[in-house]
Amino acid sequence: MAGFKKLIFIQILSWLVCVAAGSYFISVSFNNAVSEAQTSAQTSVTHYINSLTSDEISPESIKKAIADGKTFSNFILRDYQGAEVFSVNSPTQLPMFAEFIQSSFNSVRPQFAVNDAADIKVEFTLNIERLAQQLQTSLFIVIFISALLVIIPIILMKSIFHSLNKNISMTVADVIDIYINQNQIGDDLNTALDASKMKKLGKDLVPSFNRLSHFLKNKNDDIQNAALSIKQEAYKDVITELGNRNMFVEYYEKHIENSERSTFGSLALVRCSELQSINQSRGYQKGDDYVKGVADIIKHISGTYTGSQVFRLNSSDFAIVLPNTPLKEAERFGENLQSRFTQYQQNQELSSVANTGIVGYEKGKPLGELLSVVDNAMSMAQSKQVNAWHVQRETDLVNNVSAGFGNQNWRKVINEVIESKRVHLVMQNIMPLGKSIKAYAEIQVRFKTEDNQVLPTASFLAMAEKLDMAIEIDRLIIDSSLEKIKSRNLSEKFFGLNVTASSAHNDQFVIWLERRLLKDTHIASKLVFEVSEFGLQQNIKASKRFIDMVHRVGARVTVERFGVGLTSFKFFRDLKPDFIKMDASYTRGLEDDKNNQYFMRLMVDLAHRIGVSVFAEGVESQEEKHIVETLCLDGVQGYYIEKPKDI
Repeated sequence: MAGFKKLIFIQILSWLVCVAAGSYFISVSFNNAVSEAQTSAQTSVTHYINSLTSDEISPESIKKAIADGKTFSNFILRDYQGAEVFSVNSPTQLPMFAEFIQSSFNSVRPQFAVNDAADIKVEFTLNIERLAQQLQTSLFIVIFISALLVIIPIILMKSIFHSLNKNISMTVADVIDIYINQNQIGDDLNTALDASKMKKLGKDLVPSFNRLSHFLKNKNDDIQNAALSIKQEAYKDVITELGNRNMFVEYYEKHIENSERSTFGSLALVRCSELQSINQSRGYQKGDDYVKGVADIIKHISGTYTGSQVFRLNSSDFAIVLPNTPLKEAERFGENLQSRFTQYQQNQELSSVANTGIVGYEKGKPLGELLSVVDNAMSMAQSKQVNAWHVQRETDLVNNVSAGFGNQNWRKVINEVIESKRVHLVMQNIMPLGKSIKAYAEIQVRFKTEDNQVLPTASFLAMAEKLDMAIEIDRLIIDSSLEKIKSRNLSEKFFGLNVTASSAHNDQFVIWLERRLLKDTHIASKLVFEVSEFGLQQNIKASKRFIDMVHRVGARVTVERFGVGLTSFKFFRDLKPDFIKMDASYTRGLEDDKNNQYFMRLMVDLAHRIGVSVFAEGVESQEEKHIVETLCLDGVQGYYIEKPKDI
């Protein structure tokens, strides 16, 4: 009976999973239907409103846009100052279950249509009562069918167990009767068992157990197949179709660290050096194409090594496992990668493609230690030249004497850049979306080696931050930018300069920057300092001191990469920035993402109330630009608007 109860519990749990999954998919379909209806209504109303002139506005003319009383639950006409001119209100009555499920996902949002020429604005919300009724009906069908699928197996199992219990009880009773009748008190009960009785017991039990075993086996197979499918999806990178970091960790622990047999080989780490730069300058679609190109090169080169495995660990890093490959052979692997990366660089007109760090591994080596060593090899490769590779051997790490050599090499490279001021400045304009909006051109920096090769910008800045040299780099960028502005007589234009949070929070840097800007007050009033939202949040008091100083000298502040953190608007009221720049992740595919559209519109409304202008970055298509304009943002920046160019 304990087993039967456990099976019933499993069946009920399966039913709950079926109901939850069915409810989820039904709700997703419901939300998709609502989104399509919203889009259709938005298009129709916008088209109608845009056709109106101020002389044609009347309640009667507006009613024509409503079609019938069941299309909208709210329909409000406002003038450009926000005063209500005309409204219709018929709230949607959602069924109980439909309201519960629909509230767990996307709610119906207000839509807007604006006619600037006629100075009117329409706000409306769809009536989704009919769709909600369909949702509730579908939900009841799912519950009913899944309940049948659970109840029928339970009835069959109950019948099987009842038959088993009956047969076992009858046979045991017969055995006891034989034992008593034969008056045996012997040591072994088996002597009392009649062979025919045992044979009958076997005949009765075997078919029942076979049916039960077959039923449980099928159920177990279904569960295992579903689990395997979910695991494969969770362990796969969407862009490259390679295994992700989770699959890499599982593979390493199973086949290397905890392997039952002796094993050795080489591990290579490939880091895409231009991903961040391409995302910013050419757009995220080009960034994905670049990642796919690097992945194809890696798969092609590693495919010549028996048993090789390739994984994508994160946005820019790939791990390649080369079983039974000594480091001497791995050097040839690094050379082949560098050659192919250089060809790809020339074909795509890039500054660089990727660097490679290589280390050896053996059975029992903890993954954490190995990743630390290969990261050190990567630092060495990045500090050499474009697309370089570096092999880190155990002899280089004896007693950890030279374990930080990669960092030391980077420190040397950064110091050389600072001393020789080898920076190249480019700019990318932010296009204003209104006549009264003040926008600016963001200054971006490229760093060069002694032989005039461009260093990977993201890696350079990351290592400068890691080695506590970010403040020196920020000073170099600001000095170089001010000199460039003066030498090119550009003091009448507005420019944006990026500053790291570590510099903004450093008292000595803030004092230096204030004195530096006071020397060129006519330029300072044209500058906008960009600091990341996440960085500002790390120390609110220090961030406020920095922003107050910037305002004191006449400059402005932009909170960039906004939306990545969990900033409250009390944060903005306290710091009083001049602009916020929405993170590019909100712009990407904006025309198809209703959630991001709603979030950006909400941010715009709230920001405008406290006098903060809102920009969008990463705009790379006409559709995205159009949506940004309809959401009333103040400016756009991205590859579609303008490519970075020399100052």
